[in-house]
Amino acid sequence: MPSYDKTTIRDLIDGTLPWPSARTIMSSYKDEDRFDVYREILQDRVGWSEEILLPIGEHLYIVQAEAGRIVKCDCGQEFGDYRQNWKLGALVRVRGDRASIEEIYPGRFSCDPEWMEIREFICPGCTTLLEVEAAPPGFPIVFDFLPDLEAFYRDWLHRPLPEQH
Repeated sequence: MPSYDKTTIRDLIDGTLPWPSARTIMSSYKDEDRFDVYREILQDRVGWSEEILLPIGEHLYIVQAEAGRIVKCDCGQEFGDYRQNWKLGALVRVRGDRASIEEIYPGRFSCDPEWMEIREFICPGCTTLLEVEAAPPGFPIVFDFLPDLEAFYRDWLHRPLPEQH
């Protein structure tokens, strides 16, 4: 099984690796330490010390903080317990009229605002766009991902999840 150095994995994350190399890495078996190297690269990029347990999206992580396991943005903005929907702590821009929808989906690519709205979830700390969802007007905010951290660490990484403080 091949093993890749930190520079190669960093280039893969950043999208700067040539496509043939990226395709080979993504389609082959993962090296034993891939997750650890990935987390180390992400940890080096943030300005806070809480341990990243699991990345859950671009710019978002489940971390081990003094308050427990929380969702945190690159900038340090905390969204609370990872078992709660982090989107409820985000700024939300709702594109619910034709003009605002057509700013990003012009003409025939647009949707009918009576049937669909586009919700943009923005970090209140750094104003980074964290996620976008399309839903019928009035539909509850979608809770995308609730990982089983214990099972992931136990069954996939074959080690215990770091203890909560």
